[in-house]
Formats: sequence, structure tokens, C-alpha cells
Amino acid sequence: MTTARDLVMGYVNALDSAGEAMRVAFPPMERLADVLGLVRSHRISRSGEVGTCSYSVHGAGCLFINQDGSEVDVDFTADGAEIFDLWRLRLYGQSLPEPFDLTEHDLRSALESLNPLLVEVRPGWFSVGGAKASV
Repeated sequence: MTTARDLVMGYVNALDSAGEAMRVAFPPMERLADVLGLVRSHRISRSGEVGTCSYSVHGAGCLFINQDGSEVDVDFTADGAEIFDLWRLRLYGQSLPEPFDLTEHDLRSALESLNPLLVEVRPGWFSVGGAKASV
């Protein structure tokens, strides 16, 4: 059975995979947030396909849709950190091949249990903070 912690780690892993696919497809990209500048300077398209997913840049972030239909939406802070909120985690869970919907309480508990890997950078918004270790 999938737990809230499994769902959060699945999101983090899917985000890592999308970031790696973007860096391979667009070598000038050092960090995922660089996608915003590449789109704004018209060096890459606002949407497209990379590796096994599609991407669509929006406002302050990007939505990735994997081959299995799962959706990973992320925003970026002014300094380029990848951030997400409970809504994005729920969207991810609901988009999985076997949809999984959790309460806000369950997600928040899972996020807190993953500190210091995940840190709350502002109220309701989280980022990968520590070294990406097996948890």
C-alpha cells in the first residue's frame, strides 16, 4: 500500500528525473530553474518533449507530464530553488496510473517526517533541503 511518505518521495524522485532529462536535452542548463531564462530568451520552446516526459513552462514554474500520465508541477524561487506545495503533491498523487489522494494532514505529516531532506521554505511551500539520501 502506498503511504503519504511514498507519495512525497515519488514526487521528489519524478522531479529529479525530469530535471535530469532537461539538463541532458538542454546542456546550457545547470539547474532546473534555468528553464525560465531559456524560455524567456527564446532559446527553447515554452513546451516540448524531453526524454520520457513533456514539459510546459508557466509563470514561475514548469509542469512535467511523464509517459504514464503522472504530473509533476514545480515552481522556482527568485534564487532558483525548486519549491512545491500540498496542492502540487495532491495533483501528482491524483495523476498516478493508480490514483492516490491524501488529506492535507497526511501530506503535511509525511513532509515533516522527511525533514531535513525536505524543508518548509515559506508557509506551505517545501523544497529539497538536505543531501538526497535514501530515506
